[in-house]
Amino acid sequence: MNILFDNHDSRIKYYELMLERDLDGLPRFPLPEGYHFVFYRPGDCGNWIEIEKSAKEFSSYEQGMEAWGKYYAANEDMLPQRMAFIENADGRKVATATAYYDVLGRDKSGDGWLHWVAVHREYQGKGLSKPLISYVLNVMRGLGYTHAKIPTQSTSWVACKVYLDLGFRPIPKNAVNSRKGWEIVKALTDHPALASFSPAAMEEILAK
Repeated sequence: MNILFDNHDSRIKYYELMLERDLDGLPRFPLPEGYHFVFYRPGDCGNWIEIEKSAKEFSSYEQGMEAWGKYYAANEDMLPQRMAFIENADGRKVATATAYYDVLGRDKSGDGWLHWVAVHREYQGKGLSKPLISYVLNVMRGLGYTHAKIPTQSTSWVACKVYLDLGFRPIPKNAVNSRKGWEIVKALTDHPALASFSPAAMEEILAK
């Protein structure tokens, strides 16, 4: 590859990707020194949007408010048990993820969904993502879920690698329907869990 792609890169063709794993035998990763976990408190919507916007999930505050309204506004009473943040030593919230479910009602399985995982751009590369994900998956298990799913996309290829490292695998139906997306992830990560996929060529990776 002679192009250096960003963690969340709109130059990459977009495909919806879905991963899953059982919640038995979850790994645990300690946070680096100076960081700690806290749960959602009323008023944290702005902190959530700031983190997600910095991680390029949104291009504007208004997009963040729209997503908050779609996924969380009607269930804010649940969030103190489900939405986690990492705070730094100064009390700044710098990463977030939520032990959730398919609030849109498409998934009838009753599985937990790992939702809106993001690390503030200033804090990426500091070893926060795996501790965050493992912590929230253990929260999910404590809520009674036995199986987890993660919705993501080919443009978030670095996050896909982290999920694969943590034992998540493509959902079989998605592996068929979004095979081109998984081939992009294969090309960019060469992850051994994707051995059955052929790596995409550069012209298949770049969005037109």
